[in-house]
Amino acid sequence: MPHDEFYARTREILRMIETVIDGKRDAVEMALTVLLAEGHLLIEDVPGVGKTMLARTLARTMDCSVTRIQFTPDLLPADITGVSVYNQGDREFEFKPGPIFANIVIGDEINRASPKTQSALLESMEEGQVTVDGRSYSLGTPFIVIATQNPIEMEGTYPLPEAQRDRFMARISMGYPDAAAELAMLRQRATSSPLDAVRPVVGISQLAAMIATARSVFASRAVEQYAVAIAQATRDDRELRLGASPRATLQLLRAAKARAALDGREFVLPDDIDALAIPVFGHRLIAARRSGGGSTGFGGGTISDVISAIVAATPVPISAAGPA
Repeated sequence: MPHDEFYARTREILRMIETVIDGKRDAVEMALTVLLAEGHLLIEDVPGVGKTMLARTLARTMDCSVTRIQFTPDLLPADITGVSVYNQGDREFEFKPGPIFANIVIGDEINRASPKTQSALLESMEEGQVTVDGRSYSLGTPFIVIATQNPIEMEGTYPLPEAQRDRFMARISMGYPDAAAELAMLRQRATSSPLDAVRPVVGISQLAAMIATARSVFASRAVEQYAVAIAQATRDDRELRLGASPRATLQLLRAAKARAALDGREFVLPDDIDALAIPVFGHRLIAARRSGGGSTGFGGGTISDVISAIVAATPVPISAAGPA
């Protein structure tokens, strides 16, 4: 897809989403960046700030197959992947696909399902396939999971294991709206939901072309080395017990390409890496244990503080301004 058409369509998608999600441009752009990078998105925040609404609105702007899974403690893996049912007419088992077989899968409150059910997503999120009764079934492309979770209400929830979190390209939060945005929301939703007016902007073939365009964005060797240097630093930092995985480095660069394309550029800048380091790395890292436990490092800072310090201390390559 030509870059000018790509830019025009992404502006239309952003405009459409912002008719529903007002005053959260950073979160909206990050969600679209992950989608264009063909990654999986984790939206984590307190109840009632629009996590599921953002996921539903983003999905509605795409004319492709969309399913929604409400995760609950009694949900079984077969409720997600599908099940083989015996067909008496043909006298053989027939596979009935589950809701995972869609282009965009919205997983609401993913941490309410048991670890056994959560693990049903591991293969599909990494390999784009599902294995049931010894047979593998390929998922459609593109395949994107947008999951939400509540970080404060821990009763009846199962924290996502490290392997599950590492499958998500980025984690974002919504935050509370400012007074003006909240007042506008009260007026807009007095009689109807603005979600009803959202229409598809791109079809499945156009979405695939946009993803291919984002992947074709140029990243210089210096930018790649910069991303690797930041990832390596997380593995050596004394305040972190678990650093970024190689998968995280790969997804950081893919997200940087999508961010550059979304910004109208055909090349990645170190600024793209800096802007994405926290949302891409933050949910993957584990802080070193202190005497009181918790998610802070030895110095008492948060994971985001540690990443920010690493980014600030990593030399920016001079020859990373763009293609020669």
